[in-house]
Amino acid sequence: MESQSVVPLISELPGKRAGLPKRVWEESKKLWEVVGPAVFMRLVLYSMNVVSQAFAGHLGDRELAAFSIASTVISGYRRFADLLPVGLLGTIRV
Repeated sequence: MESQSVVPLISELPGKRAGLPKRVWEESKKLWEVVGPAVFMRLVLYSMNVVSQAFAGHLGDRELAAFSIASTVISGYRRFADLLPVGLLGTIRV
C-alpha cells in the first residue's frame, strides 16, 4: 500500500499559540470552502422547482402536460444521481 501523508487542517501559528476562537474561525473557513458550493447547489435546485411550479400555473393544457413529464424525468435523474454514489460507496471495502 502507498503511504498516506497527513496534513492537519489547523496548523499552529509560528511563534505564538493560537487561541480557541482563532482556531475555530480558521477551521470554519476551510470547511465552508468545501461545503459552500454544495449548499449553494442545493438552494439553486430547490429554487428552480419553486420557480418552475409558479410559472406552470400560466400554461395551457398541452404545455402543462409537457412540464409534468419533463419535471418527473428530471427529478428521477436527480434522485438516481443522488443515490448512485451511495451505492458505489457501499460496494467498496474499507
